[in-house]
Amino acid sequence: MARETTNAGKLGWLQKLADTLKANIPELPHLEATCLRFVSLVGEAQDASTQQLALAAEKQEMSKKFLLALGEGERLGNLLLLALKQHYGIRSEKLTEFGLQPFRGRVRKAKPVVESKKPAADEATATPD
Repeated sequence: MARETTNAGKLGWLQKLADTLKANIPELPHLEATCLRFVSLVGEAQDASTQQLALAAEKQEMSKKFLLALGEGERLGNLLLLALKQHYGIRSEKLTEFGLQPFRGRVRKAKPVVESKKPAADEATATPD
């Protein structure tokens, strides 16, 4: 018989074995203490598994609440940043306290200076000395 590889499968296999051992304890008097300890351990594992599933469900619920609160917080935070810009003005240095960059004007790039060439016709009409 192939044994299970998942934790749930292993627990199911152990539970079956524990039930079978419990039913046959009178036939196995020399293994009674070990069988009872095994049944107890399987019960603990079953309880832990049930608790783990409950906590996983609770964790998923908390994750949903967290993401909902995070999204709402982001939207409200963006609204407040716009309100702060409106209150202080977009050029106020006070905005830096809130992590905003005040508008300081646009930096214009200097236009490159292009050297003008003399027309080729002027060179042709020049008289040599």
